[in-house]
Amino acid sequence: MPRLFAPLLALSLLLLACGAQASYITRTLNKPVPGGVAVVDLGPASTAPNARFDGKPVLVVKEQDNWLAIVGIPLTQKPGTAVLSQGGRSLPFTVGSKKYPEQRITLKNTRQVNPNPADLKRIEGELAEQIKAYRSFSPALPSNLILDKPVNGPLSSKFGVRRFFNGEERNPHAGLDFAVPAGTPIKTPANGKVILVGDYFFNGRTVFVDHGQGFISMFCHMSKIDVAVGQALRRGEVVGRVGSTGRATGPHMHWNVSLNDARVDPAIFIGAFQP
Repeated sequence: MPRLFAPLLALSLLLLACGAQASYITRTLNKPVPGGVAVVDLGPASTAPNARFDGKPVLVVKEQDNWLAIVGIPLTQKPGTAVLSQGGRSLPFTVGSKKYPEQRITLKNTRQVNPNPADLKRIEGELAEQIKAYRSFSPALPSNLILDKPVNGPLSSKFGVRRFFNGEERNPHAGLDFAVPAGTPIKTPANGKVILVGDYFFNGRTVFVDHGQGFISMFCHMSKIDVAVGQALRRGEVVGRVGSTGRATGPHMHWNVSLNDARVDPAIFIGAFQP
């Protein structure tokens, strides 16, 4: 009996430890690669801890008795050890590697590949507006972390793809593209507040929605915007219509998700992530 009891006890302890480590949020969202998400256990506390990554505040949620940091990992992050700071503590986590595919696109409008000086001045101002929106950090918690698809349709371009326009490499694809017809309603995947609308050189008609604590959705290339800055939205409300404005080769819905000012793969939040 003692010979059987020891292995059974060890197995029980191992299963308990595994269960404690693999919370629902961790199992669902923890994809710690460049362009992914790291879920870092902050332990129990009577009030919500403050955590930062690369000097920027991080979304913190409570699951059962533990607080968890939901950390956006930028595409530029090198694989290896990264460090989250919280209350004077340094909490290391490991970033794995991920290879993203290439995409080659031909554009008839060469100014959308090599903008002229006037375009560059416009782009600089528009970029500043959008960076400010991405860095917004409101205190409210998101209504949901598992997001709805903003439209129902097949993916036409994945996150992180290295893009070559007319043979010249530009920034990687920072969101997901859905192949849906022009005019299709785009719905917000969680409660939020509209923090920016605009008609931009590259993005076309664009809407930013703040879901809370630096968790932000951006929709662009829209044909029509149906919301205004400051408007509160409930999950599933329409923000606009699919189009092909800006640098687009045809109608589609482009959706960015940002955490702590890092653009991350929206596929993580809709159960479609591929390692």
